[in-house]
Amino acid sequence: MELIQEIDGRRVLEVTLRHRPELRRLDQFLAGALPGFSRSALQRCIESGEVTVNGVPVKASYKLREGDHIRVVLPEPPRTDAVPEDIPLDILYEDDYLAVINKPPGMVVHPAPGHKRGTLVNALVHHFRQLSAVNGPTRPGIVHRLDRDTSGVILVAKDERAHRELAAQFQRRTVYKEYLAIVHGEIDRDSDYIEAAIGRHPRDRERMATFDDPDEDEDIKDACTYYEVVERFRGFTYVRCLPRTGRTHQIRVHLAHIGHPIVADADYSHHKELRLSHIWPECPPQDDCILTSRQLLHAFRLRIRHPITGRELEFSASIPADFARTLDSLQKHRSLQNRRT
Repeated sequence: MELIQEIDGRRVLEVTLRHRPELRRLDQFLAGALPGFSRSALQRCIESGEVTVNGVPVKASYKLREGDHIRVVLPEPPRTDAVPEDIPLDILYEDDYLAVINKPPGMVVHPAPGHKRGTLVNALVHHFRQLSAVNGPTRPGIVHRLDRDTSGVILVAKDERAHRELAAQFQRRTVYKEYLAIVHGEIDRDSDYIEAAIGRHPRDRERMATFDDPDEDEDIKDACTYYEVVERFRGFTYVRCLPRTGRTHQIRVHLAHIGHPIVADADYSHHKELRLSHIWPECPPQDDCILTSRQLLHAFRLRIRHPITGRELEFSASIPADFARTLDSLQKHRSLQNRRT
C-alpha cells in the first residue's frame, strides 16, 4: 500500500512493505523509491527524524523487513534562484520524468548576469511543479544547452534519476542530434565531415575557435560534425548537420572553419542580419525588410532512449518563421536549376 498526501502543506509518503525488499537498507530503498530526490536530501530527512519505520525514527542503515510501515515527510522542492514567469512554452512531449520543448530563437536557456528574466528556466519553474536539481538552483531541469539565438528541440529533466541517465547518453554520444542551417556560399561537396579541435578564442573569450593540436591545451577538445547539403542557391547553401561531439558553438565554428559561416551569425560571419535586398538586389526600397537578425541554426531533431523505460523516443520541431521566410526568399530569388531536395 502506498499513499502520498498533503499534511500541513507538506507531502507525506506512506508505504507498507508486502514483500521483503531487494534493497534492504532504508537509505538504499528510499533512493530507489524516490528517484526525484538526491541521496543527500533523503539522508537529511532520515537524520532529522522525518522518516519513520513502524512509527519510530531509525538510522539510514536500518534493515527493512516484510510488513514494515515507512512514513516519509518528503523534502521541499529544490530551491531555485529563477523567478517563475508565465512565458508560453511549445511543449512537444511531457511525462513524469522529462519534457521536450521547442525553444524559440532569442530565448536564453538559464539565468545569467544580464539575463535574469525571460529565460527558459524562468518559464520552466512556472510550468512544472518538479524539476531536477542536478545542475543546481539556477539551472533546474537543464540537461543540455542551446545558444540564445539557436531555436529548436531541448530536453528538460524532471527528476534526478532521469537527468543523470539522459546526461550519460549525451556523454556516451548515443543521442542523435540533427540541426538545420543556412550558410553563406555554395558548399561544393554533397556531404563531408568537419574534424577540427575547438577551444576558447585566444583574444575574444566570448567566442570559440578551431585549433590544430588539442594536446597543447586541456581546454581544447576534439570535435567532429557531419554535414550534408539539402539545397543549394546562388551564394547560399541549406545544410543538415549531425554533430558527433557537443562542444560550445560547435556547428557555428565548424561551418565558419570551412569558409561557410551561418547566415546572420554576428560572432562568426560578421553580419548581424540578412535583408531581402541582400538576396534580391533589385528589391524595391519599399519592399525591403529584415529576413532574420540571428544565426539561422535550428535544432530540428533529437532521438534518445527514455531514461526510465528505455523506449526509443524521437522529437522534431518545425523551423521558425524567420528561417522559413529566408528559405522562401532564396527559393524565389536565388534558385539553381539543378537542386538537391
